[in-house]
Amino acid sequence: MRRKFFTLDVFTRRRYAGNPLAVVLDAGGLDGAAMQSIAREFNLSETVFVLPPAEKAHRAKLRIFTPAAELLFAGHPTVGTAVLLNRIDGGAGTRDIVLEEGIGPVRCTVDAVDAETGHARFALAKLPAETGAAAPAAAIAAALSLSESDIGFDSFKPQRWSAGNEFNFVPLAGLDAMRRCRPNTAQWDAAFGNGRLTGAFLFSRETAEPGHAFHARMFAPRAGVPEDPATGSAAAAFAGVLAHCTRPPDGTHDLVIEQGYEMGRPSLIRLSMTMKGGQLVAGAIAGEAVVVSEGMIES
Repeated sequence: MRRKFFTLDVFTRRRYAGNPLAVVLDAGGLDGAAMQSIAREFNLSETVFVLPPAEKAHRAKLRIFTPAAELLFAGHPTVGTAVLLNRIDGGAGTRDIVLEEGIGPVRCTVDAVDAETGHARFALAKLPAETGAAAPAAAIAAALSLSESDIGFDSFKPQRWSAGNEFNFVPLAGLDAMRRCRPNTAQWDAAFGNGRLTGAFLFSRETAEPGHAFHARMFAPRAGVPEDPATGSAAAAFAGVLAHCTRPPDGTHDLVIEQGYEMGRPSLIRLSMTMKGGQLVAGAIAGEAVVVSEGMIES
């Protein structure tokens, strides 16, 4: 059976930057094994399969796959698919849609920038939570081909958090350490999960461009993602790290995370976090996406 697909670049409005995404429409009749095979064929960090929603008021149900596994939730698939579905619907102005994901309903606000580009923002369906102690700095350094002195700055130390997908958050001293980082797969499991699919999200306050809050890289080799140009679900969990380590004042705080620069695919992830009574009570991820290609795939 022939099925329509699109590819988009996400967390950018410029083609061939950002994080590539494949979206397969009308995925009814495909089982998980078939979806996984198609995701391996696209070989992007994520491929989305669009299905009818369980609730009529919702826009669609999504299943999301890396080349190696299915995810309950992911950021750039949510942003990119919301932009694409709004384009298909001929949406004008700003509208709200709900996408059903494994984590639950994800509420999105989407608007068209032009015929091929749109902007989407989604509220976190699950607030970040710490998921356990991080590995010792020596093990983390070995897994990233760095020295222990490269790890940590200010009040930041390695931590594990999840807002739907678990990540190991590794603070690095600056861009020099970022550029020197090389995943060592022989040491990976000892530092990052003993075979689990969790990724390592590296961040520093030193940025490539002024006005951005953090520079980041993300590696998830066990999930079939050697490096990710932009990781919205990690940025979602990062809100928990920031709330825990920096204790922002009450109110809403907006910041930009730059990622993908070392890959030649610069991406900008916009994170919003709302504090009340010293606690993180809400968050959102936003970004742009642009259609790159469309075609048919046999299944």
